[in-house]
Amino acid sequence: MTAVKLMRAIRVAEFGGPSVLKFCSDIPAPPSPGQKQVLIRVYACGVNPVETYIRSGSYARKPALPYTPGSDVSGVIEAVGDGVRFLQTGDRVFATATETGGYAEYAVASEDVVHPLPDSLDFCQGAAIGVPYFTAYRALFHKAHAKAGETVLIHGASGGVGIAACQLARAFGLKVLGTAGTAEGMELVLKNGAHQAFNHREKDYVSKIKEATNGQGVNVIVEMLSNVNLGNDLQMLSYGGRVTIVGCRGPIEINPRDTMIKESSIIGVALFFATREETAECAAALFAGMEAGWLRPVVGTKYPLEKAAQAHEDIINSPGAAGKMVLTM
Repeated sequence: MTAVKLMRAIRVAEFGGPSVLKFCSDIPAPPSPGQKQVLIRVYACGVNPVETYIRSGSYARKPALPYTPGSDVSGVIEAVGDGVRFLQTGDRVFATATETGGYAEYAVASEDVVHPLPDSLDFCQGAAIGVPYFTAYRALFHKAHAKAGETVLIHGASGGVGIAACQLARAFGLKVLGTAGTAEGMELVLKNGAHQAFNHREKDYVSKIKEATNGQGVNVIVEMLSNVNLGNDLQMLSYGGRVTIVGCRGPIEINPRDTMIKESSIIGVALFFATREETAECAAALFAGMEAGWLRPVVGTKYPLEKAAQAHEDIINSPGAAGKMVLTM
């Protein structure tokens, strides 16, 4: 009889605060991958705000307990299941979803969400691609239909999705304005594709952004904290402008008249609803960016797997984002 392989992983047995993330060193590793699946030896996994909402039990979709969080893994393929066509054992890869959870040393993923990781990027950078870059692409191009020559404001541009959106928008020919809450964040935004950066903690930042567009307003806003900023966003839009809602932590009161005056749109973004065709388009655009060299994920704080609870605390309560938070195995 073959001995069961054990691995280190984070397990959640009840919904609640960060303390429900329990580090275990004796979890059975996933079995051999099934049809069109691969088994990945995980070296790093991105930490996303959505994982904190799921863990707290406040998210619309709740996993069956107990579960292992995490989707954005990067590592090396350990085994391939039947019917896998484009991947083989030993390939360096990143994934945008897993069947078994990414906060673990091994994870099973479906072949269609696993993508090659070029040698030019390390595993921590690979773990920073998934949700941030696919969300940014979806917000900019599938939802806002942003076009070269338009002006985009990335509100909260120094975090994982924000930096991804800056790099994408710049590469696709948009004028890129970004906001951050710290001087360090603003510098990071400018280094990653923004033409101008603004501090959204300053009282007059809205008027400064309007000045930067010669009073015309911005065509597209990618919004990370809509429960705080949406009212201001509607003031900054041009005629026909679009706000895409990427992040929200509660309700906000707005005046719908602000949308009527400019015939502007407020559009929700949820990566979960992307079609297979949209995902394939996005993956192709991102791979081109990796080859060309403009897609360079910025990794922020790195946490060892056993510090996952601290990472969940920090991603919600840290004063200013600076790159993508990553767990290392």
